[in-house]
Amino acid sequence: MSRIGKRIIEIPSSVQANVEGSKLLFKNSKEKHELETHNRVKITLENNQLSFQPVGEDAQSRAYWGTYGALANNIVIGLSTGFTKTLEVNGVGYKVALGNKTLDLSLGFSHPVKYPIPAGIEMVVEKNTITIKGSDKQKVGQVAAEIRSFRPPEPYKGKGVKYSNEVIIRKAGKTAKK
Repeated sequence: MSRIGKRIIEIPSSVQANVEGSKLLFKNSKEKHELETHNRVKITLENNQLSFQPVGEDAQSRAYWGTYGALANNIVIGLSTGFTKTLEVNGVGYKVALGNKTLDLSLGFSHPVKYPIPAGIEMVVEKNTITIKGSDKQKVGQVAAEIRSFRPPEPYKGKGVKYSNEVIIRKAGKTAKK
């Protein structure tokens, strides 16, 4: 029994939802998202409440049941409040600037790193903090992971790009022989 699949998703008044066969269409005043579901999951939309039911009793149907419940919930949350990830850039000479549709990073390489900002993503840069906002949870996380991958934090001094809530386990440096 899927606890996530059993959950009924309340759709706020700012989000409109429609069911067309095996497709779920969500939209708010600015954006719209579409979720194509598998035929092993039955979708029910009544009184701004969205629920899913597995079609069969096999393990595959139950797996899809929970997965599509979570995906639909993420879309509803994204369209109503949005998702945010915050990155911190630590290190001497490491800088971040917001260019025209690009994020310009100076991370100690011989060249500046220019990251093109994808559609549907909004970025705010304050000092050495990057805030990534968007309605698609997967895309926000993917963009944050790609930016972090340019210079992941190293364990000796903690230099690099890290998530704001990430704890870096520090290592002791070499000790001199006596």
